[in-house]
Amino acid sequence: MDISAIASAAGANTVSGASSGAPPRQKMSSLFDAIDTAGTGSITKAQFEQAFQTRTPPAVFQQQGADAIFAQLDSSGTGSVSKSDFVTTMSQLMSSLRAPAAGSSAAAPADTLGSSQQALDRLGAPGSLVNLSV
Repeated sequence: MDISAIASAAGANTVSGASSGAPPRQKMSSLFDAIDTAGTGSITKAQFEQAFQTRTPPAVFQQQGADAIFAQLDSSGTGSVSKSDFVTTMSQLMSSLRAPAAGSSAAAPADTLGSSQQALDRLGAPGSLVNLSV
């Protein structure tokens, strides 16, 4: 899966050609479409494994392995995953797999992104260019 743009600040490789600034759910939707080449609206374990091998998943996904990730995507064990389930579950997995380990002091990317967004929002507020409380 070429979801390296999500894990890379450089964003050189995007999920499916979408801009590197696209929201994660949009990237996961585009990734699903790239895997579902037949346009059936669902992907099988075989399709997922092939994509996992031919694309470049982030290290955190590689550590889990295709089987473990697909098992989480297909929690009911049907052998296929709908687009809706794929997008939702992959977005959740991205957050949980990137969260710092228990006891770690490292901030999760979502935390630092959220903090950065809040700081940018404060900068954009009228009269708050110099905010001493930050």
